[in-house]
Amino acid sequence: MKPLIVIAGPTATGKSKLAVRLAKEIQGEIISADSMQVYKGMDIGTAKVTPEEMDGIRHHLIDVLNPDQACSIAWFQKMVKEAMADIYARGKAPILAGGTGFYIQSIIYDISFMDHEPDHSYRDSLEEMASRGDKALLFSMLEAVDPESAKSIHMNNTKRVIRALEYYHMTQEPISIHNAREKEKQSPYNLGFYVLNMDRDLLYARINDRVDLMMEEGLVHEVKKLLELGYDKSLVAMQGLGYKEIIGYLEGEYDLDYAVDLLKKGTRHFAKRQLTWFKREKNVNWVNLDDYHHNMIQVVKYIIKDIEVQKFL
Repeated sequence: MKPLIVIAGPTATGKSKLAVRLAKEIQGEIISADSMQVYKGMDIGTAKVTPEEMDGIRHHLIDVLNPDQACSIAWFQKMVKEAMADIYARGKAPILAGGTGFYIQSIIYDISFMDHEPDHSYRDSLEEMASRGDKALLFSMLEAVDPESAKSIHMNNTKRVIRALEYYHMTQEPISIHNAREKEKQSPYNLGFYVLNMDRDLLYARINDRVDLMMEEGLVHEVKKLLELGYDKSLVAMQGLGYKEIIGYLEGEYDLDYAVDLLKKGTRHFAKRQLTWFKREKNVNWVNLDDYHHNMIQVVKYIIKDIEVQKFL
């Protein structure tokens, strides 16, 4: 089996920096597993890795779509497989790094997606409902056709609610049944799956600090520019964390301090959901950063040693 190293975990744990350090040691290249960093012009709000932070390591699936282009799970999987084939062909090791659990899962277990032609009118109608604020109605539709998914998807996670409804519309099968079937698969890769974690209070403090830094770096200006370029607030990308909160401020719904508080709270909740997701995964090697006093050099040494012992490469 071909090797695949995964560096995952909640936001603000230092995945990007760790992945770069690791790539330098194992002749690797990084594939982003972040559903928002694919979008051009959405840099500050997604904490996108900068060219300086890349430090000469090639990164894939960053800045490849405009904010009004759809980033489906099937598209993501196709693009990652192409990137991996290219990396293998050049004798390098792929490192999948990010925090979007479903995207990571689709790769490590090679989840199959139906080859149905998407019904764009149906998706558009669902997204229009979401833009009108009818999240409760969307969620009730999901509860009616797939109560199992409704138990695990939060009503405010509009992207996943729409994805589940769209899958049922195309296949007449609940996506929860599809996911359960796919979850029984074994990974086709020689998989080293590392999930970063830390003390919860420290993680939340880091999230708060990151949001403050985003504001200093010009998040409000970034969102203004996207709106000026014609990207509507109803777009899925513009509903992402860091964008919808600032749009609310720009439209006069609340003041800037309230927007910042909303963003901090939303990001903390997001991190909690990410941890819950990864705790359900199998074959995970949890890396508690507190055990290494947050010294990334020591963490990299540990991962390299584990890779050697487990013969992942």
